[in-house]
Amino acid sequence: MSRPEVAAVPILRVADVDVSLPWWARLGFVEEFRHVFESGFPRFVGIVRDGCRVYLSEHTGDAPGPSLVYLWVPDVDAIAADLGAEVEDNPWARDCEVADPDGNRVRVATAP
Repeated sequence: MSRPEVAAVPILRVADVDVSLPWWARLGFVEEFRHVFESGFPRFVGIVRDGCRVYLSEHTGDAPGPSLVYLWVPDVDAIAADLGAEVEDNPWARDCEVADPDGNRVRVATAP
């Protein structure tokens, strides 16, 4: 995994990565890595889409949410249609808001 010189990566608390991963895959994210300290311990999973990373953590002390992530994509309409969300026209972007299985909100946007 190569990392840019400077980057911010949100960490979202999830109850079960096996439930969360398919939901995030609908936004185009794929699993990049998975870490478990020992068998039976909570999982920490990195996902990526076009160089944009999000970390999903089952650790109860990590990022007790729910949280909000703003995600820029080339085509918000396609994602909104897939997830059944309504797109809003704003001065800064066309966007919609959806929530993952743990209630973390994701605002998905395309520049006007």
